[in-house]
Amino acid sequence: MTHVSAQRGAVYVSVAATAWGTGGAAGSLLFDTGGLGPVGVSLWRYLLGAAFLCAAFFLASFRGTLVRRPARVSWHVLPVGAGMAVYQAAYFAAIEHSGVAVATVVTMGATPVFTALGSRFLLRERLGGVALTALAAALAGLVLLTAESALRAHTSSLAGVGYALASAAGYAGVTLFSRRHRDGDSQAMAVGGFVVGAVCLTPFALAEGVVPEVSAVSVGLLVYLGAVPTALAYGLFFRALTALRATTVSIISLGEAVGAALLGVVFFGERLTTLAWCGCALLLAAVAVLAVRAETG
Repeated sequence: MTHVSAQRGAVYVSVAATAWGTGGAAGSLLFDTGGLGPVGVSLWRYLLGAAFLCAAFFLASFRGTLVRRPARVSWHVLPVGAGMAVYQAAYFAAIEHSGVAVATVVTMGATPVFTALGSRFLLRERLGGVALTALAAALAGLVLLTAESALRAHTSSLAGVGYALASAAGYAGVTLFSRRHRDGDSQAMAVGGFVVGAVCLTPFALAEGVVPEVSAVSVGLLVYLGAVPTALAYGLFFRALTALRATTVSIISLGEAVGAALLGVVFFGERLTTLAWCGCALLLAAVAVLAVRAETG
Protein backbone atom coordinates (compact mmCIF):
# COMPACT_ATOMS: atom_id res chain seq x y z
CA MET A 1 0.00 0.00 0.00
CA THR A 2 1.23 3.50 -0.84
CA HIS A 3 2.22 5.36 2.32
CA VAL A 4 -0.04 8.24 3.25
CA SER A 5 1.56 11.14 5.14
CA ALA A 6 -0.14 12.67 8.17
CA GLN A 7 -0.83 15.92 6.31
CA ARG A 8 -2.30 14.13 3.33
CA GLY A 9 -4.40 12.01 5.66
CA ALA A 10 -5.73 15.20 7.26
CA VAL A 11 -6.70 16.51 3.81
CA TYR A 12 -8.40 13.21 2.98
CA VAL A 13 -10.57 13.21 6.11
CA SER A 14 -11.36 16.93 5.67
CA VAL A 15 -12.67 16.25 2.15
CA ALA A 16 -14.58 13.23 3.46
CA ALA A 17 -16.20 15.34 6.19
CA THR A 18 -17.22 17.97 3.64
CA ALA A 19 -18.84 15.28 1.49
CA TRP A 20 -20.57 13.70 4.51
CA GLY A 21 -22.04 17.10 5.33
CA THR A 22 -24.29 16.75 2.29
CA GLY A 23 -25.36 13.18 3.04
CA GLY A 24 -27.95 13.97 5.72
CA ALA A 25 -29.73 16.47 3.48
CA ALA A 26 -29.74 14.02 0.55
CA GLY A 27 -31.10 11.23 2.75
CA SER A 28 -33.77 13.49 4.21
CA LEU A 29 -34.91 14.51 0.72
CA LEU A 30 -35.08 10.83 -0.27
CA PHE A 31 -37.54 10.19 2.55
CA ASP A 32 -39.95 12.52 0.72
CA THR A 33 -39.10 12.11 -2.97
CA GLY A 34 -38.14 8.43 -3.02
CA GLY A 35 -40.61 7.03 -0.51
CA LEU A 36 -37.79 5.25 1.31
CA GLY A 37 -37.24 4.85 5.03
CA PRO A 38 -33.93 5.07 6.93
CA VAL A 39 -32.91 1.46 6.29
CA GLY A 40 -33.84 1.59 2.62
CA VAL A 41 -31.79 4.74 2.07
CA SER A 42 -28.84 3.18 3.89
CA LEU A 43 -29.07 -0.01 1.81
CA TRP A 44 -29.05 1.87 -1.49
CA ARG A 45 -26.24 4.07 -0.26
CA TYR A 46 -23.99 1.10 0.44
CA LEU A 47 -24.85 -0.82 -2.71
CA LEU A 48 -24.19 2.18 -4.91
CA GLY A 49 -21.08 3.11 -2.94
CA ALA A 50 -19.59 -0.35 -3.52
CA ALA A 51 -20.49 -0.18 -7.21
CA PHE A 52 -18.85 3.23 -7.67
CA LEU A 53 -15.66 2.22 -5.86
CA CYS A 54 -15.37 -0.96 -7.93
CA ALA A 55 -15.97 1.01 -11.12
CA ALA A 56 -13.31 3.54 -10.12
CA PHE A 57 -10.79 0.75 -9.49
CA PHE A 58 -11.45 -0.98 -12.82
CA LEU A 59 -11.30 2.34 -14.67
CA ALA A 60 -7.94 3.13 -13.09
CA SER A 61 -6.71 -0.38 -13.95
CA PHE A 62 -7.85 0.02 -17.55
CA ARG A 63 -6.01 3.32 -17.88
CA GLY A 64 -2.90 1.78 -16.43
CA THR A 65 -2.69 4.15 -13.48
CA LEU A 66 -2.88 1.26 -11.04
CA VAL A 67 0.09 -1.06 -10.99
CA ARG A 68 -1.08 -3.36 -8.22
CA ARG A 69 -4.03 -5.56 -7.51
CA PRO A 70 -6.16 -4.87 -4.45
CA ALA A 71 -5.36 -6.92 -1.38
CA ARG A 72 -7.50 -9.91 -0.59
CA VAL A 73 -10.63 -9.09 1.38
CA SER A 74 -10.09 -10.34 4.93
CA TRP A 75 -12.42 -11.13 7.82
CA HIS A 76 -11.94 -7.55 9.01
CA VAL A 77 -14.71 -6.38 6.69
CA LEU A 78 -17.29 -8.32 8.73
CA PRO A 79 -17.22 -6.20 11.92
CA VAL A 80 -16.60 -3.07 9.86
CA GLY A 81 -19.64 -3.74 7.69
CA ALA A 82 -21.82 -4.59 10.69
CA GLY A 83 -20.76 -1.38 12.43
CA MET A 84 -21.42 0.65 9.29
CA ALA A 85 -24.90 -0.87 9.02
CA VAL A 86 -25.64 0.09 12.63
CA TYR A 87 -24.43 3.65 12.57
CA GLN A 88 -25.80 4.55 9.14
CA ALA A 89 -29.30 3.18 9.72
CA ALA A 90 -29.37 4.54 13.28
CA TYR A 91 -28.39 8.01 12.06
CA PHE A 92 -31.17 8.18 9.48
CA ALA A 93 -33.59 6.77 12.08
CA ALA A 94 -32.51 9.55 14.45
CA ILE A 95 -33.23 12.11 11.71
CA GLU A 96 -36.67 10.58 11.14
CA HIS A 97 -37.55 10.63 14.87
CA SER A 98 -35.87 13.82 16.04
CA GLY A 99 -34.97 15.88 12.99
CA VAL A 100 -31.61 16.74 11.46
CA ALA A 101 -30.55 19.21 14.20
CA VAL A 102 -30.94 16.87 17.18
CA ALA A 103 -29.57 13.85 15.28
CA THR A 104 -26.52 15.85 14.22
CA VAL A 105 -25.64 17.39 17.56
CA VAL A 106 -26.04 14.14 19.53
CA THR A 107 -24.35 11.85 17.00
CA MET A 108 -21.46 14.13 16.16
CA GLY A 109 -20.99 15.30 19.73
CA ALA A 110 -20.85 11.78 21.18
CA THR A 111 -18.69 10.26 18.42
CA PRO A 112 -15.33 11.94 19.22
CA VAL A 113 -15.88 11.37 22.94
CA PHE A 114 -16.49 7.65 22.40
CA THR A 115 -13.55 7.51 19.99
CA ALA A 116 -11.19 9.34 22.33
CA LEU A 117 -12.04 7.01 25.21
CA GLY A 118 -11.68 3.92 23.03
CA SER A 119 -8.46 5.21 21.52
CA ARG A 120 -6.94 5.77 24.94
CA PHE A 121 -7.98 2.51 26.60
CA LEU A 122 -8.14 0.10 23.64
CA LEU A 123 -5.46 1.37 21.27
CA ARG A 124 -3.21 2.96 23.90
CA GLU A 125 -3.01 6.15 21.84
CA ARG A 126 -2.17 9.01 24.17
CA LEU A 127 -3.93 12.32 23.69
CA GLY A 128 -1.65 15.33 23.79
CA GLY A 129 -2.60 18.80 24.96
CA VAL A 130 -3.26 19.97 21.40
CA ALA A 131 -5.69 17.12 20.71
CA LEU A 132 -7.55 17.62 23.98
CA THR A 133 -7.81 21.37 23.42
CA ALA A 134 -9.00 20.81 19.85
CA LEU A 135 -11.59 18.28 21.05
CA ALA A 136 -12.95 20.72 23.63
CA ALA A 137 -13.02 23.58 21.10
CA ALA A 138 -14.69 21.41 18.45
CA LEU A 139 -17.42 20.24 20.84
CA ALA A 140 -18.02 23.82 22.01
CA GLY A 141 -18.28 24.92 18.37
CA LEU A 142 -20.70 22.09 17.61
CA VAL A 143 -22.94 23.13 20.51
CA LEU A 144 -22.93 26.79 19.42
CA LEU A 145 -23.68 25.79 15.83
CA THR A 146 -26.56 23.41 16.49
CA ALA A 147 -27.96 24.15 19.96
CA GLU A 148 -30.60 26.69 18.91
CA SER A 149 -31.94 24.47 16.14
CA ALA A 150 -31.98 21.49 18.48
CA LEU A 151 -33.87 23.41 21.16
CA ARG A 152 -36.43 24.60 18.60
CA ALA A 153 -37.01 21.10 17.27
CA HIS A 154 -40.48 19.85 18.15
CA THR A 155 -39.90 16.32 16.88
CA SER A 156 -37.17 15.40 19.34
CA SER A 157 -37.75 12.22 21.32
CA LEU A 158 -35.91 9.84 23.57
CA ALA A 159 -36.01 7.30 20.74
CA GLY A 160 -34.31 9.77 18.41
CA VAL A 161 -31.58 10.50 20.97
CA GLY A 162 -31.12 6.77 21.54
CA TYR A 163 -30.70 6.15 17.81
CA ALA A 164 -28.19 9.01 17.61
CA LEU A 165 -26.12 7.56 20.47
CA ALA A 166 -26.22 4.13 18.81
CA SER A 167 -25.01 5.74 15.59
CA ALA A 168 -22.15 7.45 17.43
CA ALA A 169 -21.13 4.19 19.10
CA GLY A 170 -21.17 2.35 15.77
CA TYR A 171 -19.11 5.04 14.04
CA ALA A 172 -16.57 5.10 16.87
CA GLY A 173 -16.33 1.30 16.77
CA VAL A 174 -15.64 1.26 13.02
CA THR A 175 -13.03 4.00 13.40
CA LEU A 176 -11.21 2.25 16.23
CA PHE A 177 -11.31 -1.19 14.59
CA SER A 178 -10.13 0.16 11.23
CA ARG A 179 -7.32 2.06 12.92
CA ARG A 180 -6.16 -1.07 14.76
CA HIS A 181 -6.17 -3.09 11.51
CA ARG A 182 -4.81 -0.30 9.31
CA ASP A 183 -2.23 -2.47 7.53
CA GLY A 184 -4.83 -3.94 5.18
CA ASP A 185 -6.01 -2.55 1.84
CA SER A 186 -8.15 0.53 2.48
CA GLN A 187 -10.16 0.20 -0.74
CA ALA A 188 -10.91 -3.46 -0.04
CA MET A 189 -11.99 -2.46 3.48
CA ALA A 190 -14.38 0.17 2.11
CA VAL A 191 -15.94 -2.05 -0.57
CA GLY A 192 -16.14 -5.06 1.74
CA GLY A 193 -17.66 -2.92 4.47
CA PHE A 194 -20.32 -1.63 2.07
CA VAL A 195 -21.23 -5.13 0.91
CA VAL A 196 -21.40 -6.58 4.44
CA GLY A 197 -23.36 -3.56 5.62
CA ALA A 198 -25.83 -3.99 2.76
CA VAL A 199 -26.27 -7.69 3.57
CA CYS A 200 -26.96 -6.84 7.23
CA LEU A 201 -29.55 -4.24 6.25
CA THR A 202 -31.34 -6.22 3.51
CA PRO A 203 -33.87 -8.14 5.70
CA PHE A 204 -34.89 -4.94 7.49
CA ALA A 205 -35.02 -2.97 4.23
CA LEU A 206 -37.30 -5.59 2.64
CA ALA A 207 -39.68 -5.28 5.56
CA GLU A 208 -39.59 -1.47 5.45
CA GLY A 209 -39.71 -1.13 1.65
CA VAL A 210 -36.69 -1.16 -0.61
CA VAL A 211 -38.02 -0.07 -4.02
CA PRO A 212 -37.87 3.72 -4.40
CA GLU A 213 -40.39 5.84 -6.23
CA VAL A 214 -38.60 6.40 -9.53
CA SER A 215 -38.26 9.99 -10.67
CA ALA A 216 -35.46 12.15 -11.99
CA VAL A 217 -35.05 13.72 -8.55
CA SER A 218 -34.97 10.47 -6.57
CA VAL A 219 -32.59 8.77 -9.02
CA GLY A 220 -30.31 11.80 -9.01
CA LEU A 221 -30.27 11.87 -5.20
CA LEU A 222 -29.48 8.16 -5.00
CA VAL A 223 -26.64 8.46 -7.50
CA TYR A 224 -25.24 11.46 -5.66
CA LEU A 225 -25.57 9.77 -2.26
CA GLY A 226 -23.75 6.68 -3.52
CA ALA A 227 -21.00 8.56 -5.34
CA VAL A 228 -20.00 11.52 -3.16
CA PRO A 229 -20.89 11.08 0.54
CA THR A 230 -20.34 7.32 0.28
CA ALA A 231 -17.80 6.08 -2.30
CA LEU A 232 -15.60 9.18 -2.29
CA ALA A 233 -15.92 10.02 1.40
CA TYR A 234 -15.43 6.53 2.81
CA GLY A 235 -12.62 5.74 0.38
CA LEU A 236 -10.73 8.77 1.71
CA PHE A 237 -11.75 8.03 5.31
CA PHE A 238 -10.22 4.55 5.32
CA ARG A 239 -7.06 5.88 3.68
CA ALA A 240 -6.78 8.57 6.35
CA LEU A 241 -7.00 5.96 9.13
CA THR A 242 -3.77 4.38 7.86
CA ALA A 243 -1.92 7.58 8.81
CA LEU A 244 -3.81 9.41 11.56
CA ARG A 245 -4.83 8.57 15.10
CA ALA A 246 -8.45 7.57 15.56
CA THR A 247 -9.25 10.57 17.75
CA THR A 248 -7.68 12.99 15.26
CA VAL A 249 -9.83 11.56 12.48
CA SER A 250 -13.00 11.80 14.57
CA ILE A 251 -12.35 15.43 15.52
CA ILE A 252 -11.56 16.54 11.96
CA SER A 253 -14.74 14.73 10.87
CA LEU A 254 -16.73 17.22 12.94
CA GLY A 255 -16.19 19.61 10.04
CA GLU A 256 -19.16 17.75 8.54
CA ALA A 257 -21.44 19.86 10.73
CA VAL A 258 -20.08 23.07 9.23
CA GLY A 259 -20.60 21.75 5.70
CA ALA A 260 -24.18 20.74 6.51
CA ALA A 261 -24.90 24.16 8.02
CA LEU A 262 -23.47 26.06 5.04
CA LEU A 263 -25.43 23.81 2.68
CA GLY A 264 -28.61 24.79 4.49
CA VAL A 265 -27.74 28.49 4.16
CA VAL A 266 -26.84 28.38 0.47
CA PHE A 267 -29.45 25.97 -0.90
CA PHE A 268 -32.31 25.91 1.60
CA GLY A 269 -32.47 29.55 2.68
CA GLU A 270 -31.70 28.80 6.31
CA ARG A 271 -30.23 31.53 8.53
CA LEU A 272 -27.51 31.13 11.12
CA THR A 273 -27.42 33.21 14.27
CA THR A 274 -24.31 35.04 15.40
CA LEU A 275 -23.63 32.27 17.91
CA ALA A 276 -23.98 29.67 15.18
CA TRP A 277 -21.45 31.51 12.99
CA CYS A 278 -19.12 31.66 15.99
CA GLY A 279 -19.58 27.91 16.36
CA CYS A 280 -18.64 27.41 12.70
CA ALA A 281 -15.48 29.47 13.18
CA LEU A 282 -14.52 27.61 16.37
CA LEU A 283 -15.10 24.22 14.77
CA LEU A 284 -13.08 25.12 11.69
CA ALA A 285 -10.27 26.49 13.85
CA ALA A 286 -10.07 23.22 15.79
CA VAL A 287 -10.08 21.21 12.57
CA ALA A 288 -7.43 23.47 11.01
CA VAL A 289 -5.11 23.13 14.02
CA LEU A 290 -5.33 19.35 13.93
CA ALA A 291 -4.90 19.28 10.15
CA VAL A 292 -1.72 21.39 10.34
CA ARG A 293 -0.30 19.54 13.34
CA ALA A 294 -1.49 16.10 12.30
CA GLU A 295 0.62 13.30 13.75
CA THR A 296 0.80 9.65 12.95
CA GLY A 297 0.45 7.23 15.79
